[in-house]
Amino acid sequence: MPQTFPGAACEVVIVNYNAGPVLTEAVRAILPCPSVREVIVVDNRSQDGSVEHLESALPGETRLRVIRNSGNLGFAAGCNTAMAFFQSPYQLFINPDCLVDPLSIGEMIGTLELNPDAGMAGPLLVNTDGSEQSGGRRGVPTPWRSFVRAFGLSRFSNRYPRLFSDFLMHKEPLPDRPIDIEAISGACMLVRNRALLEVGPLDAGYFMHCEDLDWCMRFRQRGWKILFVPEARVVHYLGACSRSRPIFVEWHKHKGMMRFYRKFFRHQYPGVLMWLVALGVWLRFGVLVLYYLGQRLGRALGA
Repeated sequence: MPQTFPGAACEVVIVNYNAGPVLTEAVRAILPCPSVREVIVVDNRSQDGSVEHLESALPGETRLRVIRNSGNLGFAAGCNTAMAFFQSPYQLFINPDCLVDPLSIGEMIGTLELNPDAGMAGPLLVNTDGSEQSGGRRGVPTPWRSFVRAFGLSRFSNRYPRLFSDFLMHKEPLPDRPIDIEAISGACMLVRNRALLEVGPLDAGYFMHCEDLDWCMRFRQRGWKILFVPEARVVHYLGACSRSRPIFVEWHKHKGMMRFYRKFFRHQYPGVLMWLVALGVWLRFGVLVLYYLGQRLGRALGA
């Protein structure tokens, strides 16, 4: 049972875009947590009735606030929309396809309460079968680390760990206590409000993907630690909100990746290497587009 900290409340922010029934499941899972002051659902003009389903399922819920944007602003801008309503020491940003145990929220809040130099905490993200999901704990995917992963060079990490280590850490032994890491996943991030005010909001130049890495970089640049809390478990239905439009998602993922590289590593790597990195990123995108188009064609021919 996590230690309780009176007054250590949080707002929960969920950006929704056609998430379907999982949105209601996510909110219902969170509301029993006594630390949650308010759940703020920011809807980016969904067309699937997910917000209407939520409101009909929880009529008169005083801790639920729904903000309706006039269009799909993306994840970062959607999160930033909620910031005008923050009153608590902490804010929990989660995806609508996450099921958060109320005890896990208490674990993360308790971890930040006990570590005043930490500005952000993330949980152990698990798949529906209980296995650890990639991305919940990771290093920053620098251009070199991405090159190592793309070409399978991480197999040399046992001999040369500093040179060939993978930035994804989910295959490493699970720590038995919270640890300081470089980055966590934007699927579930607990943020200290004081640190947020110092670092600033999410970069709305990212539509979706990589804005979490950007935020982690900026938190660390300001001297705030980022903690991975293995005792806090969150089930993440990976991709549940994006399966219907994979090419759209991949476009913004790769575009965000290039924005991230240019923003933080442009002056650390030779120009030729950055051009090669860009070429690799867009070649990968092209391969994925062909793959998804092939799947679509296969389904059409089989119909």
